[in-house]
Amino acid sequence: MRIIGCDLHARQQTLAMLDTETGEVVNLTLMHEGNNVREFYSKLPRPVLVGIEATGSMPWFLNLMEELGIECRVGHPAQIRAAEPRKQKHDRRDADLILKLLAQNRFPAIWLPSKELLDLRALLLHRHQWVRMRVRMQNALQAIALANGLRRGPALWSYDGQAKIAFLPLLPHAAASSGASWKSLRSTTVDDPSRSGAGDGTGDRSIPGRSAAFH
Repeated sequence: MRIIGCDLHARQQTLAMLDTETGEVVNLTLMHEGNNVREFYSKLPRPVLVGIEATGSMPWFLNLMEELGIECRVGHPAQIRAAEPRKQKHDRRDADLILKLLAQNRFPAIWLPSKELLDLRALLLHRHQWVRMRVRMQNALQAIALANGLRRGPALWSYDGQAKIAFLPLLPHAAASSGASWKSLRSTTVDDPSRSGAGDGTGDRSIPGRSAAFH
């Protein structure tokens, strides 16, 4: 069996690999260029156990390990560092530490969400970003309307509200800002693939799929 402590970075990974049958430990650095990573791991005799520290750039590596049928454990960064009394970080030393923790069955593995849950999280984040964009545009339009004495509240998003703000005697910059805000507001509802439905039946047909939360 091969047990590998992997210090994973964006451009490279430093490995400390133990052959449990011979006790031999090999240290090497693997560059993330071309198919270097895939070719290296695919050629390793099975079984193989890999340990890495949790990082933001690890999903591609986890997917590769799953594809190759290699068990990969992800460790809690703070707990891994707590196991090393020396505070100075060094790639080879970090890889050796991960290997040591794996071999001694002390590796602080963390729970990882499924791909389905990760995809749902991405959808929620995407949706949240669109909502924030739309709120900013609505606030900008309301500010322009209020500054010119137009108090329509939620009715500003109706056809009548749009017509009234369009005929306000705005200065050139304010007029351009208003037009850009309307355009952005429409794009955040029409182009948002996370939304479904075609209006809420409250007279806001100009902004399809508009949620009641914005009334």
